[in-house]
Amino acid sequence: MLAGLKQNTDKFGIRIVADERYARNDTSVTPQMLKIVAAHPDAIFTGGSGAPGALPHIVLAERGWHGPVYSSHAIINNEFLRLAAKQADGVIAPAGPITVAEQLPDSNPIKAQVAVFRKLYEKANNDTALNPFAGYAYDALLVSYDAIGRALAGGTKPGTEAFRLALRDALTTTRDVVGVQGIYNFRPGERFGVDERARVLVTLHDGKWELIE
Repeated sequence: MLAGLKQNTDKFGIRIVADERYARNDTSVTPQMLKIVAAHPDAIFTGGSGAPGALPHIVLAERGWHGPVYSSHAIINNEFLRLAAKQADGVIAPAGPITVAEQLPDSNPIKAQVAVFRKLYEKANNDTALNPFAGYAYDALLVSYDAIGRALAGGTKPGTEAFRLALRDALTTTRDVVGVQGIYNFRPGERFGVDERARVLVTLHDGKWELIE
């Protein structure tokens, strides 16, 4: 997270005034947060994930920090919400569109795909608390099914070397497969597959993520 932050600070005239670390199994980060607050930053960025990622936000709230706080995709999970609760209110982070799908405009094709996924997820898990990580697995299946269909259409037989090559070529030429975490396009040598439509900015308000328009 820090390396990614540093790639963008200098060109925007941002100066990092403090850099504190803690271990995943630490139960307190109070000393680190006190040092950061003492440096009088204009904003704070946290790079922790899951349950450990909630610790800095809890301490900042306890110490009365009212400045902006930013974080990463790593806090977009139910465990963070359970632990941080209102103490992380106002934090801003990037997220996959599934996180706030109902708040997306109807013109966004991802919104309709999430509605389909939600029904399947709730039926399979008997749980309405959608797990955003499950969305990545679902998207992988969508991309795979699309590629398999195109590989089969070429007449190759599954289990053969020719089919494996056809499947590889189909995967690397995926076009506009709409998932719940993005819209996928692959090209040979460019395997990332998603663009800006795979990311939205959200803020936490009363324990729920809200889309920042």
